[in-house]
Amino acid sequence: MSTKRDVVIVGSGPAGIFAALEFAKADVALSVLILEKGKDLYERRCPVVEGRGTCFSCVLCDLVSGWGGAGAFSDGKLTLSPQVGGRLPELLGWRRAEELIRYVEEQFLLLGAPAKVYGEGPQVQGLVEKARAAGLILTPIRLRHLGTEYCKELLHHLRCLLQDKIELRTRTAARSIHVRDGRVWGVETSDGEFIEADYLIVAPGREGADWLLQEASRLGLSARCNPVDIGVRVEVPNEVLSEFTDVLYESKLEYRSPRTGDRVRTFCMCPSGEVTAESTGGPDPVITVNGHSFTFRRSENTNFALLVSVNFENPFHHPIAYGKHLARLANDMGRGVIVQRLGDLLSGRCSAPSDIERRSPKPTLKIATPGDLGIIIPHRFLRDIIEMLEHMEMICPGVNSPDTLLYGVEVKFYSARLDLSPSFETGIRNLFAVGDGAGVSRGLVQAAASGIVAAREILRRKGKGDALLSS
Repeated sequence: MSTKRDVVIVGSGPAGIFAALEFAKADVALSVLILEKGKDLYERRCPVVEGRGTCFSCVLCDLVSGWGGAGAFSDGKLTLSPQVGGRLPELLGWRRAEELIRYVEEQFLLLGAPAKVYGEGPQVQGLVEKARAAGLILTPIRLRHLGTEYCKELLHHLRCLLQDKIELRTRTAARSIHVRDGRVWGVETSDGEFIEADYLIVAPGREGADWLLQEASRLGLSARCNPVDIGVRVEVPNEVLSEFTDVLYESKLEYRSPRTGDRVRTFCMCPSGEVTAESTGGPDPVITVNGHSFTFRRSENTNFALLVSVNFENPFHHPIAYGKHLARLANDMGRGVIVQRLGDLLSGRCSAPSDIERRSPKPTLKIATPGDLGIIIPHRFLRDIIEMLEHMEMICPGVNSPDTLLYGVEVKFYSARLDLSPSFETGIRNLFAVGDGAGVSRGLVQAAASGIVAAREILRRKGKGDALLSS
C-alpha cells in the first residue's frame, strides 16, 4: 500500500511539533503527516510518576515516547540562552540562534507560558563569583519553568491548534527511509505502508537516536560520535540549594577535574521535585533515572544530575551501547534504579534499607533499591563526581553530607551528530534531521527552533515562505 504527502515528519516531540506549527501557520495547501510511534498525549501513563507501582521497562516507555516526546513528562524548563541546550550557535551563528530562541519563547508565551523569568537580576553576578571562588563555573541563563502538569496542558493546546491542519498517526513507527536519485522518496512504516513524500523531516528524539543512526549508516550519511553523559542523580533537602534555585532555578555548574581533565556538570535541577525512573524502550530496554518538578505537587527535596561527559575516539563507535551497559548493570543488581547514601559510597559499603528509611532526606523515588553504585559506575567517573560534590559543598553547605542520596545510573544519550547544512538538511536532498535525536539540540527550546528552521526552508522551496521568513 502506498500513499503520498507533501511533507512527512517522523516524531512528535518539540522539534516535530514546532515544524508542524510553522506549516500550519503558513496557511498553504500542503499535506503534512506526523508519524509517532508512541501514544497520543492523554493515553500516555506512567505508574512510577503516578505513584502506582514499579517501572515495568515497557517496550515503549510512555515517559519518552508519544505526542510531546520526552518533554511531555519533563518539568518544562525553557532555557532561553544559546549557551546551553544544543548546537544552534555552532550551526547557525550566535545572532541567528538568538533570534530563533526569542521566536520560540514568544510562541510559548502565546500558549500561556509563565511570565516569571529566572536567571536575571542583581543577585546573579554574586552567585557567579561565589562559584568561581570554589573552583566552579556557573553559567547563568534566562529560564522559564512550566512544570510537568503545565507541559501537558500546553501540549494539549498545540494538539488542538494542529488537529485540523496536520494529520497525526500515533502508534505508527517509521521503519526505513527510502531514497531515489539522490533525494528523499518516502518512508516505510512499521506496518509495511510506504508513504511517498517530497520532503521528510526526521525528529525522532533521544528515544529514536539509535534508529536514526542505523538509517544514516545504511544510507551512507556521514556522522560523528557525540559524547555520552554518565553519572548519578543527587537528592538533598530544598534548603541546601535554595540560595541558587530561588534566583536561577536551574544552576548550570561545571567542574574540570585536575586529576583527569574530565568535565563534570550539573543538569536538570528540580527544586521541590521528584526523582523518577524511565525506560529507554525498544527491543533491548534499560531503566535509567531522571527528575521532574511539578507545578503544584511539591516535595521537600531538590534533585539534580551530576554527569561526566565521556568522549570516545576511534575505533570505538558505540557510546550509546556503553551507556546502556552501565544502566543494565544497575538494573540487574537493583531491579531497576539503585539508591545509595553518599556516606556509604565513600565507605565502600552497600546502603541498607533501614539506613535510608531512618535518615533525611527521604527518597522521592520509592521504588529505588538500596545498593552500591561503587561496583557499577567506573571508579574514574565516581571520583569525578565526588570531587565536584566537594567543591559544591563550599557554596551549598550540606550537598556533600553523608546522608545525600545518589541514584543511578543516569545516562544521557545524544547519538551521532549528522553532517547537516545550515537548514538541517542531510546529504540527501529534501531529507532534514532535527532535534535531540539528530545531535542538534539538548532541550526543548533549541529542539523546537531546529524544527522551525527545517520547516521554513521547505516553505521557501515551495515558494510559500517569503512572508513568513521575513517575520
